[in-house]
Amino acid sequence: MTEWTVTGTSTGHALSAPGHDCPCLIGKAGTIPAADKREGDMASPIGSWPLRRVFFRPDRLDPPRTALPLVPLHEGLGWCDDPGDPRYNRLVALPFAASHEVMWRADHLYDLVVELGYNDDPPVAGHGSAIFLHLRKAHTTHTAGCVAVTRDDLLRLLANADAGTRLRITA
Repeated sequence: MTEWTVTGTSTGHALSAPGHDCPCLIGKAGTIPAADKREGDMASPIGSWPLRRVFFRPDRLDPPRTALPLVPLHEGLGWCDDPGDPRYNRLVALPFAASHEVMWRADHLYDLVVELGYNDDPPVAGHGSAIFLHLRKAHTTHTAGCVAVTRDDLLRLLANADAGTRLRITA
């Protein structure tokens, strides 16, 4: 098993992986114990989360080199974030009546997205959804609870990722 670790630094946060360290962003509210995580709290859940699969925009980049399962995104995909829906914290087909995130985004943040195994086995309603490792914008200071890195850093990390890789978020 390989573990990538997100820690606080004097200048922000960093993601450390074997052979590669890079700055990263976390949730606006910082970190929170996973048991206390709630939908919409803007916090990143503390814990060690498996990397499930990689979504990518085939109109914007080639499939990344990785041993993780790859899923090409298209305009008909969303992610349910409605705690009252049985598809909570799951990939869904659009149109979708319940509250959801659109995976096909104009802002490039989801051009490359790693699904983290947080609150998914099984999902607990209201304990947080759509916790991803995704791309960041150059001048952004935080996420809504995800971890974000540059495109070059994520491509480099994914090249060394496999089914045993985990992302550990620390306090």
